[in-house]
Amino acid sequence: MDTSELIRTPFTSSTTADEVLRDIDLTGVRAIVTGASSGLGIETARALTASGAEVTLAVRNTTAGDAVAETIGQSTGGIRPRVVRLDLAARATVTRFVDAWRGPLHLLINNAGVVTSGLERTREGWELQFATNHLGHFALATGLHHALARGAADRDGARIVSVSSTAHMRSGIDFDDLHFERRSYDPQIAYAQSKTANSLFAVEATRLWAADGIVANAVNPGGIATGLQRNFAPEQKASLDAAEAAGVFTYKTVEQGAATSIVAAVAPEFAHSGGHYLDDAQEAYTVPNDADLAQHPHGVKEWALDPATARRLWTVSTDLLRI
Repeated sequence: MDTSELIRTPFTSSTTADEVLRDIDLTGVRAIVTGASSGLGIETARALTASGAEVTLAVRNTTAGDAVAETIGQSTGGIRPRVVRLDLAARATVTRFVDAWRGPLHLLINNAGVVTSGLERTREGWELQFATNHLGHFALATGLHHALARGAADRDGARIVSVSSTAHMRSGIDFDDLHFERRSYDPQIAYAQSKTANSLFAVEATRLWAADGIVANAVNPGGIATGLQRNFAPEQKASLDAAEAAGVFTYKTVEQGAATSIVAAVAPEFAHSGGHYLDDAQEAYTVPNDADLAQHPHGVKEWALDPATARRLWTVSTDLLRI
């Protein structure tokens, strides 16, 4: 396959977030990191704060968020992030978060994610993984569009980072049954669908908002042992172990996992270029939808970058949130 035109950076799979940010001053940059009370979110928020950014931790559990903010403040010489409650599965809290935001926004890191071991639904009856991982972030980003446009105007661009996963290769979007009302529930397929949606969001957000100076990119942080796995059923754990044994991924540290998010957030190569899927700090190569995951662990399937599917998902998501 031809990878000559893919966007390349000087970073690798072993690069850490701090190494990406070396010599970069983010003073004056306002950033939001969702899911910043654990795992990758903590490290992403810490690294941005250490480089001078004004960071808001958007978290479900503000007690945990306050503890993280305090720890970050101690490690950065007193620069403490703000903590604001955000439950992506509860539309009211997303609305409150958006309504309370004041001023420009330069970086939106849609990092939060949930994994379930069985079928769970929101109050609206939506499947929880799709509702949290995609619809909640979709509502947040569209609600903050004007703030991002203001941020783009005063700093030559604003960026959205959408955290996806290799899991996207398991499933495209089933528009006929998004919320598993008719098909049997498979939590791994549900998670995969939500991760494909994260990538498709970046494609359409860039198409719609690039004229405002806003670009969005999706990232695969790689295999990192975080709190995300705490709800895994035995079958899910076995599948993860099998994927590791097959060489689909090797575990990274959280510092290495957060690096690809930071690349999408600050690297000059992606300053005005969006709609991409990054893996190991590089733009990933595209593979056919029937490609084998074990053979292409660093690829991205066509269904995760398809413009027509991205437009359809945007329309469907907008309609759902109007209900």
